[in-house]
Amino acid sequence: MRTFTAVLYREEDMYIAECPEVGTVSQGRTVEEAVANLKEATELYLEEFPLEDGRRPIITTFEVAEGARA
Repeated sequence: MRTFTAVLYREEDMYIAECPEVGTVSQGRTVEEAVANLKEATELYLEEFPLEDGRRPIITTFEVAEGARA
């Protein structure tokens, strides 16, 4: 078993779930459904494209001044 990160966003009536370590994305009407769908998508992806041992991205945070435009 491996542990991955799920980042969720709310868009209208759906939750978008993303796994930054793998790059998989899914959605659901609830947080639980979105995470369950993300788990399934990630498992299917990893069956086809296994991760190399010991290779994991670095995940961090950073600040941006308020009012900054993307």
